Amino acid sequence: MLRRGEREDGSAVVEFALLLPILFLVLLAVVQVGVLARDQLLLTQAARAGAREAAVSLDERRVREVTLEAAPGLDPARLDVGVVREGTQGSAVAVAVAYRVTVAAPLAGWLMPASVELHASATMRQEIG
Repeated sequence: MLRRGEREDGSAVVEFALLLPILFLVLLAVVQVGVLARDQLLLTQAARAGAREAAVSLDERRVREVTLEAAPGLDPARLDVGVVREGTQGSAVAVAVAYRVTVAAPLAGWLMPASVELHASATMRQEIG
């Protein structure tokens, strides 16, 4: 209990200084989750674009090119594209895409793993075959 004349000057600054590193780490983790969400959206879009191309083309190399073009922010070296065809025209063709993301906030390592594997897939009907 404070008596008259006693002051608490600087106590708020000390409390803020103690809390600031924890707030900073949580902020880094939130930013990293946002980056992971963006990468997942890009991966989903790439899978859809690849499935659209696979539906109208039998060239698997072209399907991979279209998939990579649809994900401009992702590193092509860490992107795996798989195409699965079932039968001929009218049958399903599926494109599965996997991407390994390295967590960019090493200070928040105790909050998140060192890397995360993201997956997306899309299926469409073949228009050729």
